[in-house]
Amino acid sequence: MSKQEDARRRVLELIEERRVGDAIPSERRLSAEYGMSRLTVRAALDELVREGYLVRRHGSGTFVGEPKIAQQLTLTSFSEDMRRRGMVPGSRMIELRTVHAGASLGRALHVSPDARVVCIRRVRLADDETMAIETLHVPAALVPGLTRTELENASFYELLAQRYGVVVASGIQTIEPTVTNEEESELLGVPLHSPAFLFERTSRSDDGEIVEFVRSLYRGDRYRLITELSHAPTYPLRSIPQVDRTA
Repeated sequence: MSKQEDARRRVLELIEERRVGDAIPSERRLSAEYGMSRLTVRAALDELVREGYLVRRHGSGTFVGEPKIAQQLTLTSFSEDMRRRGMVPGSRMIELRTVHAGASLGRALHVSPDARVVCIRRVRLADDETMAIETLHVPAALVPGLTRTELENASFYELLAQRYGVVVASGIQTIEPTVTNEEESELLGVPLHSPAFLFERTSRSDDGEIVEFVRSLYRGDRYRLITELSHAPTYPLRSIPQVDRTA
C-alpha cells in the first residue's frame, strides 16, 4: 500500500467517526499525526474531495460531505428509488408545455415530427435536497389532461399506471459524465461546472409502445453508480476429462 493510499484509508476512518458538516483536522496536523509529508496528505484529501467524501470551504477548512447515494442501474422511477432508501421524494416544477415533436424527438419517440409531445421539466428532490434535473418527453396522446399539480410531488410512472393504465416495463439507457452549466448549477445549488451524470432513457410499456424519452442530470457529488456484472464466455471451453468414480 502506498503512503497516499494509507493516508486515504486513515482519513476515511476519521470521516466515519464524524457527522456530516463536521470539520476534519488541518493538513499540518494530519501530516504530523500520520508521520507523512503534507504533500501526501494533501493528495489524499484532494482525492476524497473529488469523490464527495469531503468538502472544502475557502477560508474555513475541510468538512465531512454528504454521503453519496448508490444508484443501481435498474429500471425504477426516482420516487421508487428514494422511498426504498427511506428518503422522501419530491419535485419542483420548472416547465410543462406541449410542443411539436420535430425530427429529433420524433425519432426518439417513434412519432411523426408533427405529433404533439408533452415536455415536463422538474427538479427532483430527496428529503427537500436537490438531486437531479429531469426533462421528460411523452406523446401528448398518451397523457391527455395532464396538469402541473399532478406532477408536483408524484411519481410519473405511478401516475401513468394509475390514471392512464400504462405500465413502464423496459427501457434503454445511456450514461455519460458531464459538468453543469450556469442554469443547471443554479437549479441544483452547486458551483458552476460541477461534475454530473447525464442519463438518457427511452422507455417502453408492457405492450412494446414507446412511452417516454427522458434526460436526467444527476449531481455527481451525491451519486455513485453500481451495476452487477456477469460474464458469458464466447470462446470454446477446454474439455475436462470425467473421472470414473465407480472404479
